[in-house]
Amino acid sequence: MARDRGLEELIADDLNSERGIKEKAMFGGWAWLLDGKLFCGARDDGMLIRLGKGNDAWALQISGIVPMISRNRVIQGWVRADPRVYGDDNLRAKLVSSALAFVRSLPTK
Repeated sequence: MARDRGLEELIADDLNSERGIKEKAMFGGWAWLLDGKLFCGARDDGMLIRLGKGNDAWALQISGIVPMISRNRVIQGWVRADPRVYGDDNLRAKLVSSALAFVRSLPTK
């Protein structure tokens, strides 16, 4: 996998007012974490968003969003969005804010 610098910039701009966000290279792309919890990623094969188990049904109804698959296995609560989705500023912002809301609901480490 290769990084997608354009997508990385879009996500970074969406998160510029959020506190406590860390960025780092992961899984052949770029990842964003809040309090050590991974919630979003960017790679050349799309935007990865952690919505949480049972919280992704609304997103999966949108054309261009599919379940995240790793090693031929669906990763529950994660979705992958293609350029049609992450290119839409409002939809990308909704996905990012939903991912942030989910990780904020998790217990602290």
